[in-house]
Amino acid sequence: MTGSRTSTLSAIAGEAGVSVSAVSKVLNGGTDVAADTRARIARLLRQHGYQVASQTGFAVTDLLIGCLDSPWAEELIRGTVDAAADADISVIVTTVTSPAEFAQWLDRASRRGTGGALCVLRLPGSRELQRLAAARIPLVVIDPPEEPGAAIRSVGTTNWQGGMQATRHLIGLGHQRIGVIGQETIWSGRARLAGYRAAMLEAGLGIDERIVCRDDLTADGGRAQARRLLALPDAPTAIVAGNDAQAFGVLQALAERGLRAPDDVSVVGFDDVPVASWATPALTTIRQPLAAMAATAFRMLSGDLTAVVREPHHLELATSLVVRDSTAPPRRSGVTYRA
Repeated sequence: MTGSRTSTLSAIAGEAGVSVSAVSKVLNGGTDVAADTRARIARLLRQHGYQVASQTGFAVTDLLIGCLDSPWAEELIRGTVDAAADADISVIVTTVTSPAEFAQWLDRASRRGTGGALCVLRLPGSRELQRLAAARIPLVVIDPPEEPGAAIRSVGTTNWQGGMQATRHLIGLGHQRIGVIGQETIWSGRARLAGYRAAMLEAGLGIDERIVCRDDLTADGGRAQARRLLALPDAPTAIVAGNDAQAFGVLQALAERGLRAPDDVSVVGFDDVPVASWATPALTTIRQPLAAMAATAFRMLSGDLTAVVREPHHLELATSLVVRDSTAPPRRSGVTYRA
């Protein structure tokens, strides 16, 4: 231990009101220091530029996610865990849905130590960012719900292009009356709807607001809005869904009426979760590289990306169209689908 390092640890010990031995234990991941004392020492160490070892005895990164019970979440977890394993780092997954739960996680992470946090679909507020900065915990947001700005690093996907790709595919098949089900409360949802509008206007088809629907990104949301669309006198011959879950709901609504895709209505999803290829019919969808987004965010957090393309604040990975069995040229026009 160099003299300057020793004096710094002595100063931290004095400020924390503990021995240099206690400071050294916290710095090296020792477990025999009281939790409150450990958190106080760890905070001071980080403020002086030290990387505090995890209390678990091995390197960890935290993944904060709103829910665990979806294929979408599974892909993000898989991408994080795979990338972390390559770096010999363990991942602690925590469900966080509110500022209170975020604060609880931050208290735990500060006590045990963490290499940083990946936060899915949650944009920390200014107070939360201040606490993260004070604890010297780096943050990267995956699929941010709002445009994050320069203060937050984030990884997303080309949602606007994806919405346009889905709609252009249907237009290319000959569909003209194309409905859409989306979600406007999050940044990605608004971008997908904007891509739909851009493709429709580009093709000179115009936009009928009666067939522009909004609902939760769930099968229930897709089913409810598809029922409404199919009850119209001039129902659409194709529907673009906001995600695969909504698309599955559309398929359910079709089945309720004795209809099916693509014979009666073509359907396009968004995400390409693994079960999309198992649906009946197999779902045409926009592939959002979820696992790659999480892996990229992890590497951005850990500094493994080559200068992260000169440290941008936001990276977007490309979407791509995956054509399966749920889309085809329209076989009917002017048909009423009301039950």
